[in-house]
Amino acid sequence: MRDTNCDDGFLGMVQGLQFMETDVIAIIGPQCSTIAHIISFVANELQVPLMSFASDATLSSIQFPFFVRTAPSDLYQMAAVAAVVDYYQWKIVTAIYLDDDFGRNGIAALDDALTARRCKISNKIGFNSNAKRSELLNLLVTVSNMESRVIIVHTSAPSGLQLFSLANRLNMDNGYVWIATDWLSAYLDANSSVPAETISGMQGVLTLRPHIPKSKIKSNLISKWSSLSKKYNHSELRINAYGFYVYDSVWTVARALDAFFDDGGRISFSNDSRLLGETGGTLHLEAMSIFDMGNKLLGNIRSVNFTGASGQVQFDAQGDLIHPAYDIINIIGNGVRTIGFWSNYTQLLSTVLPEDLYSKPPNTSLANQHLYDVIWPGETVQKPRGWVFPSNAKELKIGVPNRFSFKEFVSKDNATGSMQGYCIDVFTQALALLPYPVTYKFVPFGSDTENPSYDKLTQAVETNEFDAAIGDITITMNRTQITDFTQPFIESGLVILAPVKKHITNSWAFLQPFTLQMWCVTGLFFLIVGVVVWVLEHRINDEFRGSPRQQIITIFWFSFSTLFFAHRENTMSALGRGVLIIWLFVVLIIQSSYTASLTSILTVQQLDTSIKGLDDLKNSDYTIGFQVGSFAEEYMVKELTISRSRLKALGSPEEYAENLKLGPNKGGVMAIVDERPYVELFLSTYCKIAVAGSDFTSWGWGFAFPRDSPLQVDLSTAILALSENGELQRIHDKWLKTGECAAENAGYVDSNQLRLESFWGLFLICGVACVLALLIYFGIMLRQYLRHEPPETALSLESGSSKSKRSLKKFISFVDDKEPPKKKGSSSLSRSNLSGLDIERPVRSVRNGGVIDISN
Repeated sequence: MRDTNCDDGFLGMVQGLQFMETDVIAIIGPQCSTIAHIISFVANELQVPLMSFASDATLSSIQFPFFVRTAPSDLYQMAAVAAVVDYYQWKIVTAIYLDDDFGRNGIAALDDALTARRCKISNKIGFNSNAKRSELLNLLVTVSNMESRVIIVHTSAPSGLQLFSLANRLNMDNGYVWIATDWLSAYLDANSSVPAETISGMQGVLTLRPHIPKSKIKSNLISKWSSLSKKYNHSELRINAYGFYVYDSVWTVARALDAFFDDGGRISFSNDSRLLGETGGTLHLEAMSIFDMGNKLLGNIRSVNFTGASGQVQFDAQGDLIHPAYDIINIIGNGVRTIGFWSNYTQLLSTVLPEDLYSKPPNTSLANQHLYDVIWPGETVQKPRGWVFPSNAKELKIGVPNRFSFKEFVSKDNATGSMQGYCIDVFTQALALLPYPVTYKFVPFGSDTENPSYDKLTQAVETNEFDAAIGDITITMNRTQITDFTQPFIESGLVILAPVKKHITNSWAFLQPFTLQMWCVTGLFFLIVGVVVWVLEHRINDEFRGSPRQQIITIFWFSFSTLFFAHRENTMSALGRGVLIIWLFVVLIIQSSYTASLTSILTVQQLDTSIKGLDDLKNSDYTIGFQVGSFAEEYMVKELTISRSRLKALGSPEEYAENLKLGPNKGGVMAIVDERPYVELFLSTYCKIAVAGSDFTSWGWGFAFPRDSPLQVDLSTAILALSENGELQRIHDKWLKTGECAAENAGYVDSNQLRLESFWGLFLICGVACVLALLIYFGIMLRQYLRHEPPETALSLESGSSKSKRSLKKFISFVDDKEPPKKKGSSSLSRSNLSGLDIERPVRSVRNGGVIDISN
């Protein structure tokens, strides 16, 4: 055994090298990362397995193949810390760390873990292990003036305890979040009695402890340790998590050596030729020798698998223990309370013991995360916000678009030099709801001669030229990739603005409800249905018989009289009635739609536009206008594939009206594509212009902030509050008043005629019914014809063209003949049924009291 003296890096290194001068086959320790790095180089050269419980994440088996970590790496601990920060929705933290390999590498691992969760370390503050009390006090004063109130402390126990004591004296409790890494839990677990002054400075602090499952081995070890502590008068010392790892490290080497010898291993050493002749005063480097079978013993160590005091002892491919997990602990009063666990198995926070999860498939859904309630510093259960606007913070530079047109939204008052408008009022009212003051100044962006580029404005926020940007900034996908936006405070979608004219009715207005195509198809179906019903009825229904002229008149009369449900002819066949029912339903729908459309045309004042919607806009070749600085230009080019040569930039409402009045043939535009808030403001002043179609995008306006800005979150909440209490609507009514033309333009009704597409399904159903009825009818007729004709005549249909023509005529004649009436209670008689009767003899039949001669 050798004390590596972690407090003094130089002495620890020398003692470590002296330790290696003896013939060594395995090393257990050290715990401090600085000495572990030095020993790892030597162990790697001498092929001696190093069983270390140092948590430094940069110590890996890739660089040091003979390094075996027997405690969890800081990679996992920092992942657990990042999970806690993300769980409580904090975005920025301050890191205080010991400025050595252990501290720097741990904070680097924390930075990576936070970045993966879209959080970040806003400030990293390191200090020397020998820092004086005054230096630590100045450090904490600096931290108290920072924005973040979530403080991660990654130090050694002596330095960390002193930091907490000084923070308590500075009243850095209420509103703060203190998270200590496992050094604090190791200290508390190892000491049965902690001074009251020390524990009072930790109230509400969160800390992590490597999770050690409950087991009989663990209980026995604690009992033995307690007995030994009393025996040697150190009853105040208890065993902590690292004590369990050390205990299992010894057993790991013992089991590996057992397997090593059972497998024929033997201990032998050889000199390193590079060290012969090298002397170093008290260091006898030439005495260091290589363990010949170090690789074999290393393999036996990595293959160990047993249940120890710390839980399951088994190594993964990287040489780390499997299933690392941590307890999340809240310090309350004189004790601690476990509020949950973090396990690398699920990489989530949970109140379920990690060992209970290993038998189930990992559930990585964030919805399953849960922790028990926390008593935060200041003895409050309300979660701290995690940041404040610092009292000595610099004044925020807020970029504001200096608009040339539509100045009601945002503009610069030339008289006072201040910014004003709808967006400015929304911002200032939202700031008034924040529970802390924010100092800022507006910086106009762009000239006063044309509207600025809003893409460049958001890029200025990304490059930190501005601390934020407010105004009529549309939230688009490209802009959200570089900045964060608040909750939208007004809806904004692209719409089409087009000139309109009043729709004047004339003497032919009754034709306007349907398109020409609709009229033609409707008339054709009237004739088709009439023909189908005639085919199905004329053989059995006298009303559909007569001369060819009479039958044609009947077809036309019957079909068109169904329009008014005034047909007099009765249908007798089931197929005819089925077709007629379906057709009458279609007629009912068409008639109702026609009536409603014609009523609208004759009674409602309508406005017609030259363009009906987005399809007309894309398919035409006319010029389209857009507002200078608007994203509408890029949207039409990239998303709608409209040629840029067709687009014309317009800078003011006056240019809108003038270009729409001129039209595309006189140097103007056919339509203008702009956002709805601008369009509504424009329409309140200019008449005979209206929106064509509906919004074809759905966005909103918001305020832009740098990535992960906490001010963005608080302002979003404030904007929602403005919306709920009605203040947002009052601001809207103040700046965006509705003029006289708005009511007139609201009379615009899309005068689209009723098109065939709207009734295609009805016509399809009716057509299918007609076809099916005809197929069934001709099937029945063919069956009756085959039974009516002799077999040899029926077969002649397939023998010779002349016979086929004659048979076809006979079939048509058969179908055209009137079907003989059927007697009640008897089935129809075929020629074969009558073959045995003497049909030449006169037969008398009495009908209605008279005698009818039906001979021959």
